[in-house]
Amino acid sequence: MTRIPLSLSINGQTHEVLAETHRTLLDVLRTDLGLVGTKENCLEAECGVCTVLVEGVAVNACILLAAQCQGRAIVTIEGLAAPGQLHPLQQAFIDHGAVQCGYCIPGMILAAKAYLDESPEPDEYGVREALAGNLCRCTGYQRVIEAVLSAARALRASPTPASPETAS
Repeated sequence: MTRIPLSLSINGQTHEVLAETHRTLLDVLRTDLGLVGTKENCLEAECGVCTVLVEGVAVNACILLAAQCQGRAIVTIEGLAAPGQLHPLQQAFIDHGAVQCGYCIPGMILAAKAYLDESPEPDEYGVREALAGNLCRCTGYQRVIEAVLSAARALRASPTPASPETAS
């Protein structure tokens, strides 16, 4: 198999990997880099558990080739907040009891982050639409919606926290 060198910017750090051209970003994140917060499930972009941010856009890492990410900023759940801290979305999910087994939560939080970055004053319908590609088997979605709306209020009320990938 043909392997190509890739320089990937993940959570503000550059990672050099040698990967076959057919490998997905999900596979490289989990297998090569040990970033297992990005979950693997359907491998068909149907469930959203593999959601990451690429240039601030929520994408399914299971269908995105790692080679397509060369030179693009990638954020996984591990890079959403500084070490030892929680992003307001993470805190809101805890505060509102929106986390049950937790398997789908990293993808939901990153999809919500992309949405709130574009729509800082969301309504319930907008949040539901933004998270429509993220499936959960454990919960009704009401607590998730409440958590995202609460995080939006918290983000508007406080200065923008520097994320690890943008802090200098």
